[in-house]
Amino acid sequence: MAESAACPVFQLGRSRYDQGSFLGRLRHFVDIIDPSTLFVSESRLKESLKLLEDYKHGTLPPGVSDLQLWEAQKIKQAIIHPDTGDKIFMPFRMSGYVPFGTPIVIGLLLPNQTVVSTIIWQWLNQSHNACVNYANRNATKPTPTTKFLQGYVGAVTSAVSIAVGLNILIQKANRLSPATRMIIQRLVPFPAVASANICNVGLMRHNELSEGIDVLDHNGKVVGSSKIAAKHAIAETAFTRVVLPMPIFVLPPIIMSYLERLRFLRSNRRLLLPIHSLVCLVTFGLSLPVAISLFPQMSQIEVSRLEPEIAMATDCKVVTYNKGL
Repeated sequence: MAESAACPVFQLGRSRYDQGSFLGRLRHFVDIIDPSTLFVSESRLKESLKLLEDYKHGTLPPGVSDLQLWEAQKIKQAIIHPDTGDKIFMPFRMSGYVPFGTPIVIGLLLPNQTVVSTIIWQWLNQSHNACVNYANRNATKPTPTTKFLQGYVGAVTSAVSIAVGLNILIQKANRLSPATRMIIQRLVPFPAVASANICNVGLMRHNELSEGIDVLDHNGKVVGSSKIAAKHAIAETAFTRVVLPMPIFVLPPIIMSYLERLRFLRSNRRLLLPIHSLVCLVTFGLSLPVAISLFPQMSQIEVSRLEPEIAMATDCKVVTYNKGL
């Protein structure tokens, strides 16, 4: 009995954990962002996909456990886009967000940034974010390459402009003490990245607003394309991109400002960068699952709030859409 409670009966396309609660979503997304899935071989991926196909068609070999099926689905969800069925490029998967993004976060939080270094790190950060946003978007409608490039240029420009502008203002604030100025300079990346992240999501997924996204009934059948659902999907994703950098860009500067005063680190300055890197990695690793767990990936919306033609196309009171990640 304890074993079945720990591993529920497998349901294709459903989560192993309750998506109606924050804790359930947190446990689900901890699975999705598990960095170990980056090392899944091509043969293991094919085996997992075949296992799920066999389950779907009722041809599952005897002896396959629910745990094996959940693990196969975890691998598929971590690697394969739910709308396109294509593999997501490794650095742009959610499981690759922390490993590939942490070096950029460390660069953004380095003290004594020049205008040039600020521009370079903000460009790298928003380039990575743009690719992650695009790779994990709702892809029920095709997005032209020109739209991607427009969104990319807009996101990078906004991030660099905000960051450089804030840095220049701080450098001109003569009334601040050097110590206060140092702490504020370290906190500059947060408002710059948070506001740029909103622009990034909006610009990279702008096509969804004009084309709409597919909404599904309780049987998984597409009942229409909704621009209103697209607005909800983008707003929810943008909110998570504001929450995500909050602890990442606020906690490490505060923690490091205290650690740097320790006598041990004063006499061992070479340890500052490794410790700084570790603090950033831990904070990033904890922040990501919390932020993306705020809303379910497969979100629901009442039909009465959508376009009239969708309400006429289904008897369902609630429909589902892929929010994206």
